[in-house]
Amino acid sequence: MTTQSRPTPDAIRQARIDNPTMRERDLADSLGISEAELLAAHIGQGVTRISSELDKLIPAVMELGETMALTRNDSCVIEKHGVYEDYRGAPHAALVVNEDIDLRMFPRHWHFGFAVEKALPEGGTRRSLQIFDAAGDAVHKIFLKDPAIADTWDDLLTRLAPQDTSAEITVSPRKPTEPAKGDPTKAQRLRDKWDKMTDTHQFLQMVNGLKMNRLGAYRLAGAPYVRPLPPQAVEDLLQKACDTALPIMIFVGNMGCIEIHTGPIHSLKPMGPWINVLDPRFNLHLRGDHIAEVWQVTKSTRRGDAVSVEAFDKDGAVILQIFGVLADPDAAAKWNETVASLPSLPEPSPEEEVSA
Repeated sequence: MTTQSRPTPDAIRQARIDNPTMRERDLADSLGISEAELLAAHIGQGVTRISSELDKLIPAVMELGETMALTRNDSCVIEKHGVYEDYRGAPHAALVVNEDIDLRMFPRHWHFGFAVEKALPEGGTRRSLQIFDAAGDAVHKIFLKDPAIADTWDDLLTRLAPQDTSAEITVSPRKPTEPAKGDPTKAQRLRDKWDKMTDTHQFLQMVNGLKMNRLGAYRLAGAPYVRPLPPQAVEDLLQKACDTALPIMIFVGNMGCIEIHTGPIHSLKPMGPWINVLDPRFNLHLRGDHIAEVWQVTKSTRRGDAVSVEAFDKDGAVILQIFGVLADPDAAAKWNETVASLPSLPEPSPEEEVSA
């Protein structure tokens, strides 16, 4: 968007008044701005700039008691209730790891931070801490659940005050999704290296070393490493897991944060294009109509094969990944059987489907 066509802060605030029930993300899209710019226009009106520095932010969040952690991408939202505990900071990748809140956070994408207070129609105030990347897109949001925390809210904002508290922010253009990238001449090298993996975390380093990416490698590897599945397989798999109370791991994320659910799911409710898990402390909202490509993937680990089902959108972006729970051998074996029961699609021709 050009500077001339960008709405003024007054126009942004008026649009919020005119559309009081529209979700912030949808309102920002309708105005041609990012969600971070929408919030910045309301600084001083229920919105306050805060530090997005993980080593300051997460220790403060650990004092907030019960929260709801939300991470999203364009096609999927994951929400987990719990307490932020066991923070492990690091320059390139930080962690929060506990039974309820399980996050992988990548600090270089945590760019803009805001504290938001929003009056609710039914009364009361919803308080949240929201982090955005350099393009102004949401990385992670933390919603307060404990009413008693309101007494320390002002102190929290003081402690998290950034050096720049102005209402002016400058966002960068969004980076487009990298399309599938592979090289059919390296197919055997890919398989040879795949055979030598001992941990799933070695995968991206392997494909990057071959000048490929995740989806390009999947389209190239062939059996027994990968198996193409129909888009409907994701909903079918979630339904099977729900019907059998099978523990699974669901990974949903963006460039700055990956949020993980581990355990069974209990309430699966499709609603229009949305596939929803509506459990008491875990919600998932997935746009089934955004799923363009699905792969069953098998990677070797020291604890046995890690079998995943991974969904991609039409541009090649990862929507979500679903794994078995390797720490529970019985559940992992049942997961592998469940995935194996899903129907296949014909494998694509690498020469046609993988871009150089």
